[in-house]
Amino acid sequence: MGYLVLQGGSEFGGQMRASDLHAMRLAGGRDACVAIVPAAAAPDGNHQRAGENGRSWFQSLGARNVLVVSLVDRTSADNPEVIACLRRSRLIYLLGGFPEYLAEVLRGTSAWEAICAALQQGATLAGSSAGAMVLGDFFFNPVKQNLVKGLGLVRATSIIPHFNRFGRSWVDRLRKELPSVSLIGIDEETGMINDGPDGTWSVYGGGAVVVYRGHQTEQYSDGENFELGGLPV
Repeated sequence: MGYLVLQGGSEFGGQMRASDLHAMRLAGGRDACVAIVPAAAAPDGNHQRAGENGRSWFQSLGARNVLVVSLVDRTSADNPEVIACLRRSRLIYLLGGFPEYLAEVLRGTSAWEAICAALQQGATLAGSSAGAMVLGDFFFNPVKQNLVKGLGLVRATSIIPHFNRFGRSWVDRLRKELPSVSLIGIDEETGMINDGPDGTWSVYGGGAVVVYRGHQTEQYSDGENFELGGLPV
């Protein structure tokens, strides 16, 4: 089993450097194949620019093998070339954008199977904003103001990005509608990685991670570790 990187948004700059550099190290270093998945940015036609921003960012961190995967809809999610690229990648990065669209592009497709297979074989899977949201059991869609079923990779969780800007305003509703689910609020320019002792999570970056479990609220900052559970085996 590889590693998961969940980020709160404002990727590709600032204090995301610490999280992304560590993700690269976990993936095998500068020569590891990095695959940028821009699907979440496709609904407003921003996928090409966002994908190239991702490529430039990881190259600026020293990555020598960065690809923007042409995965933008359900048709391309079953493209054999896309599948092959995902399977051989060591760091797969899901960009931000429209979470419900991203979930539906991946759900039940060969691309999602390939991502999960790569993770099982030791790859690192990262998601920022929408890319992180879809990895939990449920997420809040701010466009339609509704709850959406996620891909369930991090079980019994709902991931809330941009927590220090607007994500915190979703908490009261989600606590009522998802009483048995842990809510994970992640500030912008902040990431969490399950690289700590015994699979605990470590916080990287300039903000905090806030975890709501039932009536309890916990806050963790850069360099701190915490238990979460809910990961596939």
